[in-house]
Amino acid sequence: MATSMNDNLNFTAPKPKPTSHTRNNSHWYSPETGIYHSKHPPVNLPTDPFLDVVSHIFSKPHNGVSALIDSTSGHTIPYSHLYPLVKSMAYGLHQMGISQGDVVLILLPNSIYFPVIVFGVLYLGAVVTTMNPLSTLPEIKKQTLDSNATLAFTLPDCLGKFHQLGLRAIGVPETGGFDLKQMGMSDFDKLIGEKNPISVPRTAIRQEDTAAIMYSSGTTGACKGVVLTHRNLISMIELFVSFEASQYEYSSEGNVHLVVMPMFHIYGLSHSVLGLLSLGSTVVVMKKFDADEMVKAIGRYRVTHFTAVPPLLVALTAKAKIVEGTVWKSLKQVCCGAAPVTRKSIEDFVQTLPHVDFIQGYGMTESTAVGSRGFNTEKCRKHTSMGLMAPNMEARVVDWVTGSFLPPRRSGELWLRGPAVMKGYLNNPEATAITIDEHGWLRTGDIVYFDEEGYLHILDRLKEIIKYKGFQIAPAELEAILVTHPDILDAAVTSAKDEEAGEVPMAFVLKRQGSLLSEAAVIDYVAMQVAPYKKVRKVVFTHSIPRSAAGKILRRELRGLISRI
Repeated sequence: MATSMNDNLNFTAPKPKPTSHTRNNSHWYSPETGIYHSKHPPVNLPTDPFLDVVSHIFSKPHNGVSALIDSTSGHTIPYSHLYPLVKSMAYGLHQMGISQGDVVLILLPNSIYFPVIVFGVLYLGAVVTTMNPLSTLPEIKKQTLDSNATLAFTLPDCLGKFHQLGLRAIGVPETGGFDLKQMGMSDFDKLIGEKNPISVPRTAIRQEDTAAIMYSSGTTGACKGVVLTHRNLISMIELFVSFEASQYEYSSEGNVHLVVMPMFHIYGLSHSVLGLLSLGSTVVVMKKFDADEMVKAIGRYRVTHFTAVPPLLVALTAKAKIVEGTVWKSLKQVCCGAAPVTRKSIEDFVQTLPHVDFIQGYGMTESTAVGSRGFNTEKCRKHTSMGLMAPNMEARVVDWVTGSFLPPRRSGELWLRGPAVMKGYLNNPEATAITIDEHGWLRTGDIVYFDEEGYLHILDRLKEIIKYKGFQIAPAELEAILVTHPDILDAAVTSAKDEEAGEVPMAFVLKRQGSLLSEAAVIDYVAMQVAPYKKVRKVVFTHSIPRSAAGKILRRELRGLISRI
């Protein structure tokens, strides 16, 4: 029988270090300014203006034996080899003509090679942009043109897409390790196996230089390139990953993280690629999620930490109920993020694996995944909250009608400010000005409140994007495709609740009179033009699309219609 989240569950919280402390309650919120400060103590960030994120990461001690492990094959990159491989990659890229400011696209699933490529690009002062490997040719073309990419890394089977676009591309093997004595002569082999990386020329890289362009729907509208600097990424490492690790007694170097979250996603890139490798932790990489393989990996590698999205959390819980034994003994913490998780799913997990610390976190692409993070202690367990604000970050809760700042327990739009907030949207000053005000406040579009103890709670969101299994889908993109169908006069897309995925795209379609267009035909039409996760899952034929006087789709009315279907 399920118990309330407030019941005394059999849970042993990880012990914070004796030196950890939080602000006095009277200081973390200011009624005069409406600013919520982190309850954690401030963190001193690097002040050297000529510091790049790769140098920062490899300036830290890395005493771990294994840096990256392929979960299936067991092939490993030890820490002693990682930096030399990065320099080899940078040297090879330089020989190909890649230099500071050039944009390199990575269209790959998770791989032990993914971080090596990222670090190699950033080492030269070049810029990384990532994409889902399931992206279609039109989607790839759009991002390569928008970001002005000059080179791509992708799977061998996808090379033809880039050849059609006239863009140089390097095929990367899907799995396995490498033996420099037995490697072939493919472009990737030559890059990773260069013998003389010492001569890699290094230009001055500033913290304010662009390091990555990550695409996000933002608060509304189509995807935009989020420009993240080396300073943003360094801040993410110090405020999000390193700080959290410092709060617990167990050593970061003894932790083993199972990574299923896509490395092309902001959370996977920032946390799993940059953050964890800065700690000296071992990162076990799964190319794609498989519940049985997940269980095997946890047992085989004695995984201590697992980051999930809601569907993965449900799958983990289901497996834990039927797979007994010591396989779960090593697991210390599970963090869920990227999309809302139901209270029922949380209760089920905590009751099934009561010895595991369950937390949630909040962040967005525009904040380099930095926002808040769960923090459980023996006396305070708030599993349904997003946790406490990260150090050095500030927040406001704003009434979206009046613009007034709201105190604890009052809900409004979350605004964030701090060193992790993006530089802006690529070549889009209008969208940047709408999202970040003149004082540096990032309007998130999420409706939240803080409780009396400083924990953040997400209620809803103003923004229109749909979150399918943690992936962002812009309704405007799907609507633009729908109205190109000869039998569709008008269309609107919104989200429908789904137990497994969280949300799925649902289309309201006004078709031509006399048309025999079916729901299946509409779904197939969109599916042919977008990545699988963006597919429309449900279609409702309607006589009109609710719009405002200015022509804006009234999505709240659409959601009201869903509740009556």
